Amino acid sequence: MKLKSSLVLLSLILVFAVSGNAQETATAAESVEKLKAQLLEVQGKEDALRTRLAQLDEAIKPENIERSLAGIGSTRPEELREQRRRQLSIERDGVLAQLGTIETSRTRLEAALANAEVLAYQQSARPRPTIENNLAALGSRYQWLVLGGGSGLALLALGGGAFAYRRKTRLRT
Repeated sequence: MKLKSSLVLLSLILVFAVSGNAQETATAAESVEKLKAQLLEVQGKEDALRTRLAQLDEAIKPENIERSLAGIGSTRPEELREQRRRQLSIERDGVLAQLGTIETSRTRLEAALANAEVLAYQQSARPRPTIENNLAALGSRYQWLVLGGGSGLALLALGGGAFAYRRKTRLRT
């Protein structure tokens, strides 16, 4: 009975240790996938901003400003052209600022992705835990605690069984 209880307790400890290690590997692999998705999203935003920047660079040329205001009648066309140029410059500066922020985010994500890939590789390269490895990981202090706890449970079960048997025999007589 004592041996059976100890084996059950030891097997439970091993199951939890193995499942914990499997979750770490899954977590590292999941974080790599999440970072890849974030990187793709950032690259998409960066491409959209670069396209908008090219459009603004084209629109800010004097001949294109002149063409965009051709259908608008005014007594002061120079002011209209200057106002349109300022509008486009302000928008272009905003897009450049966003592009700088996105580039910084992309650089950080690439570094985080590289670190996560290394961590996932290291976790996948670890040897699978065995009974000996898990007992060694527990350390001698905890090992005695586990074995003592299992023995204590076995003694309690044995004592309870003896008490129940004794009580049952008393009730028969």
